[in-house]
Amino acid sequence: MTSFESSYEAVEHMRLGWNLGNTLDSNSGDTLNMWIEHWTDCTPAVYEKAWGQTVVKPELFRLFKEAGFNAIRVPVTWYPHMEAKFKFNTSSNSIWYPSKDDIGTKVQTAWMQRVKEIVDYVIGQGMYCILNIHHDTGASNTAWLVADEATYTSQHERFEAIWQQIAETFRDYDEHLLFEAYNEMLDGDRSWCFASFGAPGNYNAAKAKAAYTAINNYAQNFVDAVRATGGNNAQRNLVVSTYGACNGGGNWSSHLQDPLKEMLLPNDPAGEGHIIFEVHSYPEVKNLNNAKNELQNNINDLKKYLVKKGAPVIFGEWGTSTEKAYENYRNNMLEFARYFVQQTKQAGMGTFYWMGLSDGADRDNPVFTQPDLVDAITKGYYGDGGYADGIRSTSNSTGKDKRKDDRCYDLSGRRITNSTEQSGIIIRNGKKVIRQ
Repeated sequence: MTSFESSYEAVEHMRLGWNLGNTLDSNSGDTLNMWIEHWTDCTPAVYEKAWGQTVVKPELFRLFKEAGFNAIRVPVTWYPHMEAKFKFNTSSNSIWYPSKDDIGTKVQTAWMQRVKEIVDYVIGQGMYCILNIHHDTGASNTAWLVADEATYTSQHERFEAIWQQIAETFRDYDEHLLFEAYNEMLDGDRSWCFASFGAPGNYNAAKAKAAYTAINNYAQNFVDAVRATGGNNAQRNLVVSTYGACNGGGNWSSHLQDPLKEMLLPNDPAGEGHIIFEVHSYPEVKNLNNAKNELQNNINDLKKYLVKKGAPVIFGEWGTSTEKAYENYRNNMLEFARYFVQQTKQAGMGTFYWMGLSDGADRDNPVFTQPDLVDAITKGYYGDGGYADGIRSTSNSTGKDKRKDDRCYDLSGRRITNSTEQSGIIIRNGKKVIRQ
């Protein structure tokens, strides 16, 4: 077992990230209308296409790699791919009763194999991959992971069992693979922004305390379950999200920063430096100056309440608001995207854009759906010249890497065994390097 890089190094090396959304995370999402399970044969390909995307091909990740992205977050929803039978009473009845048809604890082999294939596509490009538990949380009534005491008591063993299976499947993978415990986990009132916001009066101190306790317990269970599987998992970098993946932004309530304040750094058998905190961000950019100021305040809060606890931060999902009715929306979005990346990079925080950059049929080609947005993001990270000029200014043939030169790939993802003799453009330790 080789020594893994620290979480801070991983965030730096991941550079720009993107979410493979609406793909392995697709699900019916409503116990009263389990349409995928009722009306399809439930193969992995059906789920990949259920929310409007195509079956994933490795060429998609080459597109992102060559544009300057070096990390892909792969959201995965697990509950449809376990032990529930989804046998409905009549031809027109798509209702699922989880209490009578339990999801169990065992992940289907075919599903795990497909997840593994897509992870391999990402890592085959020399990129980092974050693998998570996704829409098993959230506001849907199919979400079985909820941040309250009763649900934690009844579900934490299943949660640990899933992570044990994932961890055992990927035990031998190197530091390019990271695990993320859970996505946007909410309390029993399905509260966004902060715990118990959905309660009567928009706050209940007892419910909020229970929710934050549950989040921290899930995070600790996740770390313990993964570490117990040994191998490379003993020091793999792990990601834990705040309550709801809330970022603490805004000032309209005194409780907005509570998810940051109440989040604990899990105790880690691997020692210090292998945990990452995650938050999400979808700001309104109609007033561009306000959006920029709010971002600066948000970054300061993240440093104050999370980074000081001993771990770096990533924006595991980010984008701008969906309101597009005003004249300058596109210009504002592009300018803010560039600014967002510039400022988070300067703060040592990672970014993973949520979908949008290549979606639908464009993934098959593959081409970018919004090339102007890709341009803004990459210039935000690499400078005015974008990726090509950015790497020339930061990498050269004589520069020495403080880490071992033991993972080198060409641009097609093929491993290079003797990198010291390789000329041209190669991928070394997840970075694009030009050798003369």
